[in-house]
Amino acid sequence: MTPLPVIVGFGGISPAGRSSMHHGYRLLVADALNESDRSSTYASLASLMGLQGSDYKPDEIRQGTMIRRIEPNLFDVDAILWNKRLVAHSAETPLTFLTQSKQLPDHLPAGWRVIPTDETHVRVESDQGMAVLLPTTLEGAVKAAGQLPTGFEPGKMYQARSHPRGLQMTVYGASDALAGSGLDWDDIQRRVSPDQISVYAGSGMSQLDAAGNGGMVKARYNGKRVTSKYCPFGFAEMPADFINAYVLGSLGSTGTNMGACASFLYNLRQGLNDIRSGRSRIAIVGNSEAPITPEIIEGYAAMGALATDNELRELDGIGAGQEPDHRKACRPFAENRGFTIAESAQFVVLCDDSLALELGANILGAVSDVYVNADGHKKSISAPGVGNYITMAKALANARAVVGEKRLQHGGFVQAHGTGTPQNRVTESHILNQCAQAFGIEAWPVCAVKAYLGHSIGTAAGDQVMATLGAWQYGWLPGIHTMDAVADDVHDSHLQLSREHIELDQNEMSYAIVNAKGFGGNNASAAMLAPGVVKSMLQKRHGESAVSKWSGANEAVCEAARNYDEQATAGTALPTYKFDHEVLGPEDISLNSEALEIERRGVRLDLDLPNPYGDMT
Repeated sequence: MTPLPVIVGFGGISPAGRSSMHHGYRLLVADALNESDRSSTYASLASLMGLQGSDYKPDEIRQGTMIRRIEPNLFDVDAILWNKRLVAHSAETPLTFLTQSKQLPDHLPAGWRVIPTDETHVRVESDQGMAVLLPTTLEGAVKAAGQLPTGFEPGKMYQARSHPRGLQMTVYGASDALAGSGLDWDDIQRRVSPDQISVYAGSGMSQLDAAGNGGMVKARYNGKRVTSKYCPFGFAEMPADFINAYVLGSLGSTGTNMGACASFLYNLRQGLNDIRSGRSRIAIVGNSEAPITPEIIEGYAAMGALATDNELRELDGIGAGQEPDHRKACRPFAENRGFTIAESAQFVVLCDDSLALELGANILGAVSDVYVNADGHKKSISAPGVGNYITMAKALANARAVVGEKRLQHGGFVQAHGTGTPQNRVTESHILNQCAQAFGIEAWPVCAVKAYLGHSIGTAAGDQVMATLGAWQYGWLPGIHTMDAVADDVHDSHLQLSREHIELDQNEMSYAIVNAKGFGGNNASAAMLAPGVVKSMLQKRHGESAVSKWSGANEAVCEAARNYDEQATAGTALPTYKFDHEVLGPEDISLNSEALEIERRGVRLDLDLPNPYGDMT
């Protein structure tokens, strides 16, 4: 039997807070939950945000989460630093200025005369004038983003050592996923060979803030020095490297697969393929993206992709001097103007079904398959094409093959990419509507979590996966709350697009399709199976006795997850960060033609490998 990739853990950090134990999801549907669940999530957020005691106010918490005006800890949207180019010319007399000798350039511009005034200063005269970059500020046109909760700084929870924000979020998010699973990583390493562990994590845009590639490419233009950390920290696969080196100590398969805004599903596909092929028994997959910088926002704004403040005012019919409602900046499938950029780090833990039962792991769902297709020939590299029709149709066909026709038509929902742009609302709604019609789905429930969280680029599908797991657990599909009405050009004859939360029949829930689209024609759609379906499959595959044994072992796993949740909510749980911890060297390796051994780890890797192509000689 092909191994089934079971989701046994998840975690991360997003504008809705901590992902593990469904806290981030629960904020999205807080008004539909009971008081106990609501209070638990507000308490978790209060801890993240540094609000002391129990006198926090839910409204204060909500105002400091999800999409909102960009906060000063990231940058000042009213006074963005930039350099204005200025050309100064001399009049009747030479252009003259004083400066320190050490500030003179190595190669003097043509026409400069340098006259010493004392031991350390000179006077410069020029008849030709000169061009200078004058430090100044400008007001940003885009002022909304989906930001981590106010007051939460992941780098303050461990020794961040000048790490870019995306890597700080990686350490926190991967630690949250592992601890929230309730599984003991040391126990897993005793049971699983190191070459059967996979980590696929990265960033769609790499680390572009001042501590990574962003600092490297602009340092000289700002008269600063390039440090030795900028370049290595900037690599797009660095989240996977950090997880291996500082969280897990993994020796297994690693890397990242980039597909712009579909990158999370590309990595999910890597982990799924490793498990289904038997190359790995456990995989940690995810993405971390921290794109809220002036430069990145300006880049997307230049494409006309982001909703500006002026456009939001126009949508709501308010005057130029009034503050727009930044919390409603992203309006999927409604009258809208553009997407809202966001930061997020999301990770899932996958196991093959046999290992999941052996570990007593939580059965949160499964990934049936992930389909990736390009658009073919294109006129505009950023315009959507036909590849997403293929991925969506194949994902639905896969779900039908597993759960059957009836459950396909009445037991699922779709997590739309739902960016909030005029083009997306037309093109994606047509894809979803056509697929629903073709497969006999009359009113397919549609969720678009970017209305709450914004668009976290490479992590975006991870936000959708977290909302999917939460919907299966609590029975509520978050409504598109920023939508006053469905836009006239949206195709929705077979879709259920709702401003209000949609209550799901948990006895019927069987599957979900997670859809993602990326610049350049990167389309990905994942077919996910609900926990009830997965448990039924495990019973048929492994028998009553194995499931009963799993149930007993699962009690300890659930207890460990609850204990972590209590500590995290109380603010006493710290991320796992093992710097310079049990570092292996050549002296730890024993190698011959039959095996490689790592004595300190108690590991023996068999090198007597079979010919994978059979006897062809």
